Amino acid sequence: MLNAYRLWLTGFVCIAMVRAQNASSSQPVFSDYTKQKPGVSRKITVADLPAPYATKSVDLWPHVVKRPSNAWPQAPSGFQITEYANGLDNPRLIRRAPNGDLFVAESGPGRIKVFRGTRPDGTAATVAVFAADLTKPFGIAFYPTGPNPQFVYVANTDEVIRFPYQNGDLKSRGQKQTITSLPGSWLGRGGGHWTRDIAFSLDGRKMFVSVGSRSNVRTTDYNPTEYHRADILEFNPDGSGLRVFAYGIRNPVGIAVHPQTGELWTCVNERDGLGDNLVPDYITHIQDGGFYGWPWFYMGGNQDPRHSGKHLELKNKVITPDVLLQSHDAPLGLTFYDKNQFPNQYQGNIFAAEHGSWNRAIRTGYQVIRIPLKNGKSTGEYEDFLTGFLTADGSAWGRPVGVAVAEDGALMVTDDGSNAIWRVAYVGEKR
Repeated sequence: MLNAYRLWLTGFVCIAMVRAQNASSSQPVFSDYTKQKPGVSRKITVADLPAPYATKSVDLWPHVVKRPSNAWPQAPSGFQITEYANGLDNPRLIRRAPNGDLFVAESGPGRIKVFRGTRPDGTAATVAVFAADLTKPFGIAFYPTGPNPQFVYVANTDEVIRFPYQNGDLKSRGQKQTITSLPGSWLGRGGGHWTRDIAFSLDGRKMFVSVGSRSNVRTTDYNPTEYHRADILEFNPDGSGLRVFAYGIRNPVGIAVHPQTGELWTCVNERDGLGDNLVPDYITHIQDGGFYGWPWFYMGGNQDPRHSGKHLELKNKVITPDVLLQSHDAPLGLTFYDKNQFPNQYQGNIFAAEHGSWNRAIRTGYQVIRIPLKNGKSTGEYEDFLTGFLTADGSAWGRPVGVAVAEDGALMVTDDGSNAIWRVAYVGEKR
């Protein structure tokens, strides 16, 4: 009996030690830039969320500095990072054309640039201005979908326009055509979240446009400044047939259509003012007709205390997103990995660029993350992929915005902190 008891006690102690080791090595649910590292996985659930106002809300705008001589983005082992282009002016979204060219929106100066090929030193071989004199361009899409588009669509802050296009064009072959106006011009009321992204359904029959709210959390009741905002809108490609595809999405910045399932996905900047860890930003597939809570609710039926008791009839309609991120990470662009250069575990995954927090006591974001998908579905986990854009004291030298997969399978990342484009290629593990 005594020997049996000793064996049981020894086993119990071993199990306890393993559990303690696992607990000590696990990542905290809420983190900050000091704990970001390529390959570290994270998962946030609704059960992890604090109560509103558990911490104070702060303003901590990023102090953007010149990249230090010893600073460089960091990726998991086996990946090589090179600076593909520099000297840009406010590079934002990046999209791959069917022929492999990379189109980049420089939103500040209002132009679209084209980048083609790679020199021996790893920089772009050709750079050209495709279109200029635009109004805060952001989203870019090619239509018809498929290998031979006839137009480049651009989402300005107040309208969707298009230019005649054939594969290989480095400059628009004609004048812009206005497809539809967007909130920001309607009623003469602009302001608020200004980015507009654009994507087409796989069959090319529908055009989706993301439009962020004008305010942080102002009610939309009888408020014309929020009309058709905090929505993803659906149109026909000619601009007709407007309807609200999904609503209650505070700022759905980047959108993309899954290349196999056809589902629309978005990355969302949620509301401010409830503390460091509330409300989580998120990345999710979007359901047709879905309601995502803004401004009255968040993450399911949690009511925003600033709208206590309002619109309770909507509480059970709120959809909980697929992947909850750190609050204030500010994800802006996303893409699906659709090439073969990266290892198998990356195939079909989402990559998303996080611009970084401005309203959190210790900074978070300022990185590119990876979201594993299986059969087009997420478990809620995400992984730090490209980090290192902050100095040890928390100053930002880089701020990722857009991501695209190049024709050769490298991941391209726009950075409006250092005004550069980074190329992340897999070269294999060192031996």
